[in-house]
Amino acid sequence: MEEGFDNDKYIRMQSEHIKERIKNVGGKLYLEFGGKLFDDYHASRVLPGFKPDSKIRMLMQFGDMAEAIVVINAEDIVKNKVRRDINIAYDMEVFRLVDSFRERDIHVCGLVVTHYSGQEVADQFIKRAEALGLKVYKHYRIAGYPANVPLIASDDGFGRNEYVETTKPLVVVTAPGPGSGKMAVCLSQLYHEHRMERSVGYAKFETFPIWNLPLNHPVNIAYEAATVDLSDANMIDPFHLDAYGVTTVNYNRDVEIFPVLNSILAGIFGESPYKSPTDMGVNMAGNCIVNDDNVRKAANAEIIRRYFASLRLRREGRAEDDIVFKSDLLMKRAGIVPEDRRVVGVVREFMKDNPRPIVAAELPDGTIVTGKASPLLGASAAMILNALKTLAGLDDSLLMITPDVIRSMQRLKVDYLGYKNPRLHIDEMLVALSIAANEDPNAEMALSKLPELYGCDVHSSAILSISNETYFKKLGMCVSCEPDYVTNCLFHGN
Repeated sequence: MEEGFDNDKYIRMQSEHIKERIKNVGGKLYLEFGGKLFDDYHASRVLPGFKPDSKIRMLMQFGDMAEAIVVINAEDIVKNKVRRDINIAYDMEVFRLVDSFRERDIHVCGLVVTHYSGQEVADQFIKRAEALGLKVYKHYRIAGYPANVPLIASDDGFGRNEYVETTKPLVVVTAPGPGSGKMAVCLSQLYHEHRMERSVGYAKFETFPIWNLPLNHPVNIAYEAATVDLSDANMIDPFHLDAYGVTTVNYNRDVEIFPVLNSILAGIFGESPYKSPTDMGVNMAGNCIVNDDNVRKAANAEIIRRYFASLRLRREGRAEDDIVFKSDLLMKRAGIVPEDRRVVGVVREFMKDNPRPIVAAELPDGTIVTGKASPLLGASAAMILNALKTLAGLDDSLLMITPDVIRSMQRLKVDYLGYKNPRLHIDEMLVALSIAANEDPNAEMALSKLPELYGCDVHSSAILSISNETYFKKLGMCVSCEPDYVTNCLFHGN
């Protein structure tokens, strides 16, 4: 993808803006941190140039001024809720978040379990976390939350929650996913801090929607497409428009909760410091777009990919027709069709006359390469190999992995490991290619081109195996698929 976002400017501007907010609130800020903290691949797809770890790199600019609180909802532990994009359960994602902070020398001052009511599974999690050396705090359900403001802002409401000891000017409050209770934890901390007569403030960090882009900008529509299952919808912030006469964009949940949140802040401080949901935000991403055309193109491609994702979820029985309908409406709102991604048109044209699986990718220079399933390689593996040859300037007919080596690997898969599909997946093909690279300069040249696959657009004629999908993600390729299986089997493994 051609870049449209200045990542260095973003890190600099975002950190400076948060420091200014800390100064304005009296020296200490609780920052509710939404979205993916250090692996925000959605942002990197719709804002080409944005690095997936930009937000954690931005926080590293604060050095020892920052610390973190990690939040998890006890009910999510009970339900074994999974972060779908990386297939990690929320309880394990908590530990991964803590590790990520520690690797970057950001102190984790506490782990908060919200909605705690003595759940057995939650107690087991707390016991494990404490055994690993984490300080764990319990926050409880408050009757009538969030509407019963007198109870919430009292000793029987926030006052009942355990206070997390914090010492830094910036306290980042994050969680494995939405619905964890980050905002309530921030407000509970504000209540306790105010009772101790400390000057503190609250702000909200959400990358999307981008408040200073138009409502129907593809980047903001792509956010709706990404959260279509949550029924999030972008809207003009009516409070900001009324207070300042300025049009800004927010999303429905923040707008709907703002009057209640404002009342809670007023209950804690006596007066709310904010006039609108937009006032609470600190996001500077919109100021760092340097090529709007490239960003629009990338965001439109993401809207289409999300449409295919909804088709797949319905095919797998994990989504209803209304999700597909909403995804289709978002495409129409953006004025695009699936074939606007060139790889989709190539795959669908091939599918008209050929039942063989095919995968197509668009390389950085606009070249389209394809891979078709054969007795030796799956379509995804064949496409990756062809793409590497093209990037290395090698002839497509050049043989870099001998059929004998592939057949030997197939014998291992089928005869000894019990797989039914003998064709090599991406990871298996790359292992074979890396071995060949020890003696074959052409194989080494092809292998060295792997980083150039990052950001390439990919489409498959069939639902991808877990293995291939995982490796497309590892390579940073932007992948989608038609909602069909290769076979009519009911069980689809690797």
